[in-house]
Amino acid sequence: MAASTATAATTAALEREKTLQDELALPILLTDRVIKSAGEAESSRSECADIARQADELSQKLRAAVRLTSSPSTSSIYDRPIRRIAADVSKNLEKALTLVRKCKHTGLLRHVFLTITSSAADFKRVSNLLQSSIGDFVWLLSIYNDDEGGANLSIPPIVNNDPIIAWVWSSIASLQTNRQLKDRIESANYLASLASDNERFRKVIVEEGAVSPLLRLLKDGGGSPDGQIAAATALFWLVDDRERTRIVAAEGGIPIMVQVFGESCMSVQVAVAELVAKVAQYNPATREEFGRENVLKPLISCLILDMDMEDYKQFHGVQKELAAKNHPKYNNYVLNHGHSMSNNTSYHKVYSSASFDVRGGSNYNKRERENESPEIKLKLKIKSALALWRLCKGSMLNSQKVAEPKGLFCLAKIIETERGELQYNCLMTIMEVAEVAEDNAELRKAAWKPSSPPAKAVLDQLLRVIKEESNPDFQVPAIKAIGCLARIFPAKETGIVGSLVGQLGNKDFGAATEAAVALAKFACPDNHNCVAHSKTIIEFNGVPPLMKLLSINDRARRNGLVLLCYLSMHVGNSKELAEARALRTLESAVRSGMAQNAELRDIFSRAVHHLMLYQDGSHPHSHTFAVV
Repeated sequence: MAASTATAATTAALEREKTLQDELALPILLTDRVIKSAGEAESSRSECADIARQADELSQKLRAAVRLTSSPSTSSIYDRPIRRIAADVSKNLEKALTLVRKCKHTGLLRHVFLTITSSAADFKRVSNLLQSSIGDFVWLLSIYNDDEGGANLSIPPIVNNDPIIAWVWSSIASLQTNRQLKDRIESANYLASLASDNERFRKVIVEEGAVSPLLRLLKDGGGSPDGQIAAATALFWLVDDRERTRIVAAEGGIPIMVQVFGESCMSVQVAVAELVAKVAQYNPATREEFGRENVLKPLISCLILDMDMEDYKQFHGVQKELAAKNHPKYNNYVLNHGHSMSNNTSYHKVYSSASFDVRGGSNYNKRERENESPEIKLKLKIKSALALWRLCKGSMLNSQKVAEPKGLFCLAKIIETERGELQYNCLMTIMEVAEVAEDNAELRKAAWKPSSPPAKAVLDQLLRVIKEESNPDFQVPAIKAIGCLARIFPAKETGIVGSLVGQLGNKDFGAATEAAVALAKFACPDNHNCVAHSKTIIEFNGVPPLMKLLSINDRARRNGLVLLCYLSMHVGNSKELAEARALRTLESAVRSGMAQNAELRDIFSRAVHHLMLYQDGSHPHSHTFAVV
């Protein structure tokens, strides 16, 4: 199998070289014909001689290019500029050949005809075209010359009106064929600079084939972290749309990123984690592939670096003890040794199901990691958490992995002890995992039982953030996460509902609205404990701030009315709803066209019906009303 694959690759490479040399063979043939026809000219001999001289010079450049492409040391030569320039040169030589052939025939009438049709302007125009072709090949040969060093920022005539293409060609050629690492790094940095400038530059860079050599540099780096960082940075600027991330994935970029992240030093890991996050952000299809390549484990390992994970260790020890008790050899061992497995270190080594290894990889030892600066360690954690956030969005596979005990304990600890961007990224990760769990009962049951220590650690921190944090940017993901997990909480968990009720009056309208959305998931009829949760919302005095929320903006009004409908459906006899004139509010909303779609019409109708059943005539809004 391996032999056949290697043979196929070799055959493909030979065919590619042959095709490139064939493209150069045509203009070489044309130069020979131009020189021969110019030598046979019987009119305009001086002009034809000048054309022949240029054709000869061009022939020498073309043959030099052939030698370059056939050299074993340039088997992976970057061929796009060669093909483009060779095609243009062929067109110019065909024009020259047509012109000099007109000068071959004799006779007075022919001479007069040629004098009229082949003016000095024609020869000048063709001569200028050939001179441009010579300039193109002089430039072309220079970009493959190791002695030049780095990218050649001069501009060949062929792209005089669009110099960006020349700069991209030169940089990619240097990346792909230059043996000097410093030149490859310089070229990658230059491509990153171009890519960061505007959308068109990014498009040109990818179209001209930069992705493959950048991935090769990322993989090996020439033995230098600087090379890998330069490649990762260039790729980072390129992958800002779905199509370009698809190209990176198609070129085998995802396993390369995962491998490099797992084996490299921290400074490289920072750049690669940021790249992984961006690829996952712009192309949802890549998230599952990253998960299958097992990028989650090293990302979480980077997060727990220098972290006290005693809670996880204790939990893991208990789990191993329980697992050991169910093992066939457990009872025999206790009988023979007189104590439980928790006291047997060797048994734990054999049957341990989880690793607590936080090393970055085989090429980067533990001491080097410990000696890294606090700044680079923090940056790595921030970017690793960012990557987890992007990878978990909408991904069942990745959310399952993050929701394992180590991941949950880790995220809970960071949310508890850290502040700023790192804490925010971890909150967003939890929010994305919770959103996936909202639609997956199996994940909720496996990872989010409130009695489970890992889940409880996270839930406690989410509630703390909701209560104590003053920045709505941090409160909102915590509120959303709790709302997504609404179905896991029993009726007796009144404190959680109470915390959300407290946010209905948040000065930030966005946070207050999200609290209404979250509470609606507690009070929704799909929630088994909806009646109990609705009573709790009323008991925690949630109706007054809810009624105020209805006057803020359209989004707040819509979500607030949905929550009000659920409360009316489940606790329609509440005096708090009567005093707040909930029925009149819902009637007014219906008249204004708020309940236009079928789903909203149904819940508004049911809510109004329940409220009307419990109004006793003493209220000024106790008239008959029907939702239509």
